[in-house]
Amino acid sequence: MTVHTVVVDHPLVLDALATIRNVDTPNALFRQNLERIGMLLIAEATQSLPTVVGVVTTPLTETSATRLAVQPIIVPILRAGLGFLAPAQQLLPNADVGFIGIARNEETHQPEPYVNKLPDTMAGRPVIVVDPMLATGGSLIHTLELLIESGAEQPLTVVCALCAPEGIEAVEQSGIDVVLYTASIDDHLNENAYIVPGLGDAGDRQF
Repeated sequence: MTVHTVVVDHPLVLDALATIRNVDTPNALFRQNLERIGMLLIAEATQSLPTVVGVVTTPLTETSATRLAVQPIIVPILRAGLGFLAPAQQLLPNADVGFIGIARNEETHQPEPYVNKLPDTMAGRPVIVVDPMLATGGSLIHTLELLIESGAEQPLTVVCALCAPEGIEAVEQSGIDVVLYTASIDDHLNENAYIVPGLGDAGDRQF
């Protein structure tokens, strides 16, 4: 499979995307609309989570009830990925959260890790990696490799607001099986490895 990409073109996603692309959008409104996109993308990305059927007692009677079979693990890539953490926890309040911190060297454009805090048990649990931007793919690939080394099973789910085609290609070349949910595949990366048309630096605009 390698990378299966799903572009979510829900009208609310597109409306929020227009707001976060706008250079004049203030930080608070940027964060709010980034969370809107995150909520909708994560809802789409969790449609195939495994479930089990049991019984629940209502005020009137017993009836069948479907629940998640296992709680997933949410992994934001710091720092920009924190913008998707709140909506992920609203939808999956019992999920565990792991943190991978990766900074991009602005000269080499290569990932430089600085945090690796993952749950002890990864095997048999769906993993959802969240990061608003997939640019060169270096940070994401490094994160996916760390997750696999820690016992995460493929395919891994990735949620990004925007993707560059170069980043998707890099993940393809890594050979890691990924299902990628995004609001947009943009045109290209510029000479500074920023997504065009993009939205600027997602971390700076949030924080």
